[in-house]
This record gives sequence, C-alpha cells and structure tokens, in this order.
Amino acid sequence: MIGNGHQRSGTDDFADADRGFLARLEPGQIKDEQGRVVWDADAYDFLEQDCPDTAHPGLWRQSRLCAKQGLYEITEGIYQVRGLDLSNMTLVEGDQGVLVIDPLISAETARAGLELYKSQRGERSVSGVIYSHCHVDHFGGVGGITTGNVPILAPKGFLEHALSESVYAGAARARRSMFYTGAYLEAGPRGRIGLGLGQAGSNGTITLIAPNRDITRTGQEEVVDGVRIVFQMTPGTEAPAEMNFYFPEHQALCVSENATHNLHNLLPLSGAPVRDARIWASYLDESLELFGRDSEVLFASHHWPMWGADRITVFLSEQRDLYSYLHDQTVRMMNQGLVGAEIAERFQMPPSLERAWHTRGYHGSVEHNVKAIYQRYLGWFDGNPAHLWEHPPEESARRYVECMGGVEEVIRKAEGYLADGDLRFAVTLLNHAVFARPEHDEARAVLAGVYERLGFGAENGLWRNFYLQGAAELRRKQRAPAARAWTGVSSALSVKQLFESVAIRVNGPKAWDEYFVIDWRFDDLNTTYRTVLSNGALTIRQNPRWGEPDLTVDLNKFRLLRLLVGKGMEGMEFSGDESLVGRLMGLLDEPDLSFDIVTP
Repeated sequence: MIGNGHQRSGTDDFADADRGFLARLEPGQIKDEQGRVVWDADAYDFLEQDCPDTAHPGLWRQSRLCAKQGLYEITEGIYQVRGLDLSNMTLVEGDQGVLVIDPLISAETARAGLELYKSQRGERSVSGVIYSHCHVDHFGGVGGITTGNVPILAPKGFLEHALSESVYAGAARARRSMFYTGAYLEAGPRGRIGLGLGQAGSNGTITLIAPNRDITRTGQEEVVDGVRIVFQMTPGTEAPAEMNFYFPEHQALCVSENATHNLHNLLPLSGAPVRDARIWASYLDESLELFGRDSEVLFASHHWPMWGADRITVFLSEQRDLYSYLHDQTVRMMNQGLVGAEIAERFQMPPSLERAWHTRGYHGSVEHNVKAIYQRYLGWFDGNPAHLWEHPPEESARRYVECMGGVEEVIRKAEGYLADGDLRFAVTLLNHAVFARPEHDEARAVLAGVYERLGFGAENGLWRNFYLQGAAELRRKQRAPAARAWTGVSSALSVKQLFESVAIRVNGPKAWDEYFVIDWRFDDLNTTYRTVLSNGALTIRQNPRWGEPDLTVDLNKFRLLRLLVGKGMEGMEFSGDESLVGRLMGLLDEPDLSFDIVTP
C-alpha cells in the first residue's frame, strides 16, 4: 500500500518537519485569561511511542509529524509557528515589523505563537496580516496579535464566506464537528491521535477583524512593509474564497490549503458546499506554471514545508493529478450508470499516487471524496425509484427490526457477521437495532464496540474520531457538550447578515398567522432595513421605497447585537407598536447544539 520511490522516502518528511527548528513552547499548554487550557501540545507526547494496535500505522505516523511544535525558520526572513493549533502561523519579516499569515483559530494561541517568535527574533510589531482563505483556523486568532490598524489582505469574497459558515448551517455543522474532532475523546492511543491535517483545534477566543485590502485577480502584486507578494486567486478549491501567493525575493511559495501532505476533503464530514475537484486540479497546475520552477521553498497553512524546485514540481504535479484523477474517474463511472457508493467501492488510485505519502487519506478519503463528486453533479437521489420516498431512519429501523424478529435476533445476526469479520454490515444491523430501541442497553453496547474497532483501524483521522465519538456517546447515554460560541465574530457580521441569521431561526408553523412590518433605522449607517413577516417567512429589504411599517425602530448596530443576544431593547426608540419586537423574538428557535446523531 505504501512503497518507496521519488518523494516517497519514509524519512524525508521527518527531516523536512525538523528542518530550521529554533525553539519549542515550554510547557506546551496555552491558557486563557481565566486559566482555562485552550491548547495542550504536550498531550500528544505519547506519539513518540511505537504505534499500538489501537491505531492505524499511517495515521500514527502522520500524527507524529503534525504534533511537532515550535518555531521554525523556513528560509531567511520567513518563520513558521507549527503545532500550537490545528493550522500554522507564518511570519515574514519586513522593513519595520513582521507580516503574519493565518493567525490560527484562537486569540490565545496566536498571541503565544507571536511571543515565541519574538523570543527568538526580538521585538517586532505586526505590520500586516494575510488571511489565505475563509476558514476559521486561518483568521480566528487575529485579535490576539493586532487591533487591526495594519493592512489586512484577503481574497475577494472572504468576509461573506467566512461569516456564512456561522450564519446558516452553523449549528448543525458545529454539532457534527464534535464528531469530526472527537469532543469526548481524550488524546491518547485509544482516543484522539490527530485529524491528519493537524492534531485538533484550539478552544479559545475566536475573533475576526475585517480585511481592508482585497485581492481580486491572479497576478496582482502588493507590497506590505517592504515585502513584495504576487497573488494567485484559487476560488472554489479548498474554500470558496482562497488564494496562493509567492514571495519573489525569497523564492517562497505559499499554497494555502490547496496542497498539503495528505488528500484533502471535497466535502468535510462536518458539512459544507461540495468543493470542485476539477477546478482544484486546474489551479494547482496554474501554480506549477506560474511559480513552480522559480520556487526554492514551498509552505502551506498546515503541515511542514518542502525545499528544492525539483521536489516542489513533483509534489505539485502529484497533488494536481490526485484531484484530477478523482474527478475524472468518478464522472466516467457515473456516466456508466454507477451510483456514488458503487463508485467508491470500485475506485482504485494509480499505483504511483498510492505510493506517495502526501496523497494518503489521513484527512480526506477516496471513499467519501468520490461520493462528494457524485453529489456535486447528481445530488442525493441515485435514480432508483425505491429510494425516492423512503421512511426516515427511525421508522425504517423499527420495520427492519420487526422483519428480522426483534432486537435480540438482530444482535445475534450482527454478532455472526462480526465473527466473519464483516464489521460494515454488523454496524448496519446494529444501527437499526439502536434506532428501533434506543433504550436497549445490549444493542448500544455491541454497536459501541464495533464503532471502536472500526475507529482503531481507520487510517483517516476524521473517520477514527467519528467512530470513537459515536461509541462514546452510546456508552454515556448523553449528548456531547454544546459547541463554543463565536463570540468575537458577531460584530463583523453586516446588518443584513444579522437579519438573515434571524430569518433562519423563525419557527415557521408558529409564525404562519403572523403578519407585520418593522423598519429598523440605523443612525450609524444612515440606512433602513425593513423586515416583513408573512406566511412564516421573514423577508429583509434595504431602504424600502414604498409602504408603511407597523413599527419603526431607531437604533444602531450595537443595539441590534445586544437585542439578538438577549440583552434587551435599551437605547432604542420606537414609533408604532413596540410589542412587535418582542413578538418577533418570541417566534425564534434557539439552535440545538447537541442534537442526537447515533441515536434517534
């Protein structure tokens, strides 16, 4: 499954990961102002041991590489903080200060990383920030390193996409992320050993400062604190707003999260719009054409760098071919009539890509990426009429179990499949048993045990966490703790986005018979937003041109934020039926951040 060859030496990655090491954070714990630990790099020291039988050797190896923490010199004038969060923070020295690329998830970890840099390179102020793309692990810590009075560069569309993740499906994704990261799992050989892309995400204060300089086109050049940067736009790849960029004076190429040392996700298991593998491959080829032969060092927002133009060319070529092959072969078999699950089962990677360490499925997997490509083109329905109007899981499970003779008989049959080594079908049977009788202790216990076995054997870090988190929830008979709030991000939402976040919380059936119009006049924005509630739907209009409202509210954005977090209507002025604000708030549902997943 894994062999030797050019770029495939088992020791090359370890040499690259150690190259340029300057200092570790000692101890490896980072705390918030209340003394709560938000990051613990030392928790992964167990990875220095030999791989146990409770972990896949490939994932263990990848996690050992990702767990290396400290400050590293990439090339003269460019430094990287690794292992202090899920992502990397890169620092480029300018004429007066230091330009920070991707300031991690939390303000606390970003601040600690900057202090580690200063301990080795001396006192330097932050003179600029680059957000490589719109995922939280690449901007959430910005409040820990700057107040925002510097150039902040980001790809066009960054703010819209960064915030939409928390506005629309944010609660559902947060709950699924508890499985993605293994919220119940302790770091250790029987628990969380890594996500493939990094060890885990920090749990500190998420912040966001809006960009003040947009990157809009490939070839755009910017100079920040004397540092010249050439940009390549890569929208629709790993993120809807993303970019690569090149530092000509350093011959250094940052490939954002578009080319990392593993196969990435085309559809994260926590949920997201499906990413375009075809576009992803084409942008990697463009990177190769634009910068590949001139680059002496390549680094990314995760993992460790690589040096030498020849090695960089091979790496980018193989990463390009990886996504291109996934796309083209999935579509080829799709057009031969196979459905997503069938394609995933039959899919084979070329031996040359199968041998490369950096194409392995530690974070994304061939199986779920193939299904994502199928979904992108054909959606959830596989064309079989039998699947057009199936019962939901709980009702289907009850009927299946009845047909098979009851829960005890289902367990007996599942144990037979387990004895034959067919864990996949045993899980299917046991899942029916649990959904039909969620209070059945034996069914829960046996299913938890199978989930654990599947987790221990998973090469993919996210699959491992999903299985082991599922086992943990079955055994505890309780839900995972609620996800943290994005407390430092709400203020960056536009007023329109704030009202959109209200609209998706309206309980439609409760609001069917309601009809009222509220004008919200913002004195700080010199703008009026009208909300119209009718037929259970809330419509938002900016600067309405006709019609009279039932209520006019004079306020500013700060007052609206206070209202939406339950702090009342203090400071607002009303003209009309003041009770309508309370009626609107009373129609909103709170998102459930701990809904059931492995039980009905």
